[in-house]
Amino acid sequence: MKEIGAALIITVTFLKLEAAFTLVWLMCRCLVWMKRKKIDWKREAILLLMFVNLAVIFRFVYFLRGHVNGHVAPLIFDSSRMFPLRINLVPYRNLFVYNNLKDTLWNVAGNVLLFVPTGIVLPIVYPKLRKWYKTVFVGSLISLLIELSQLPFYDRATDIDDWILNTAGVILGYLIYAAVRRINKKQ
Repeated sequence: MKEIGAALIITVTFLKLEAAFTLVWLMCRCLVWMKRKKIDWKREAILLLMFVNLAVIFRFVYFLRGHVNGHVAPLIFDSSRMFPLRINLVPYRNLFVYNNLKDTLWNVAGNVLLFVPTGIVLPIVYPKLRKWYKTVFVGSLISLLIELSQLPFYDRATDIDDWILNTAGVILGYLIYAAVRRINKKQ
């Protein structure tokens, strides 16, 4: 963190963000263990699925852009470049603005596929979310929070198209979860 003139600049590397996320996750789990006075290792192993799911989402949402000296480019907060906020609330406005079909398909497929695991993992980890609409609601809420968290970063944008595609990924993931569950019940 440094201050240049009136601007506050914070640089966050992928490893620093993942370390902070891991620390917060472990502190929350420790609080649960202290409250329950025991550790349910089977439950912790299942919860690890959600942790990995979120860690992968963080990686691709915040650190996909470019490389610096063979490393993933850091996330940079620069208060002097924060405004105007880059936000799109008009559906499908930015969906096809790419220079070629490959980049368009990469954006669409990437945003959908990134959240397929969320649609699978949520009902496995949280049995109260086994109804499709509950999984889709929580998955789309996770996507919305991630989209909003990009607001302060000048090289990121909050886009309703990403939220729509992420939610489609959650739906697809839930359909996979439901199909596998149905097959397992028949056997």
